[in-house]
Amino acid sequence: MNRTRIAALCAAVSFVVLGAATLAPPAFAEKTVEVGGAPMYPSKNIVQNAVNSKDHTTLVAAVKAAGLVDTLMSPGPFTVFAPVNKAFEKLPKGTVETLLKPENKTTLTAVLTYHVVGGKLSADDLKAKVQAGGGKATLTTVQGEMLTVTQAGRRLEIVDAKGGKSSITIPDVNQSNGVIHVVDTVLLPK
Repeated sequence: MNRTRIAALCAAVSFVVLGAATLAPPAFAEKTVEVGGAPMYPSKNIVQNAVNSKDHTTLVAAVKAAGLVDTLMSPGPFTVFAPVNKAFEKLPKGTVETLLKPENKTTLTAVLTYHVVGGKLSADDLKAKVQAGGGKATLTTVQGEMLTVTQAGRRLEIVDAKGGKSSITIPDVNQSNGVIHVVDTVLLPK
């Protein structure tokens, strides 16, 4: 009788343990954010994710033309304000094509690195800096010039050296080497 109870108890425990294991999400599941129709994986770096976004094909082409792929694949961390294709379309006609020419690599690199800040700054970090700064925060870009961050309602806005404003449309796209904030306008240095 004891053997029967022990066997039944073991069967019940096995069922609960195995049943629970099949219902639980896998331990390796990542919380992704979809950008440009593709999931962005926190375990991948900025370049590995960006190449999959249909909304960032112009940015990826520019990063390749500027020779910044290895930099953006390095450990970082980086905060990248990543303009979508439509942001590049807002620039005067022919600007992107001109920037992508080999003879304009220095200018292209300056524009792209103006979208990058050293360190990993989440949207909450940016909001805290804005609040601490009395309504605005300044960030030094990898390019060397400043960006100003303000809050407009619930959205964060990035103001460039020329006074142009870009809104963060998708915040906190975490990467293995930093974070991307998708923006709707290309930021321009002086």
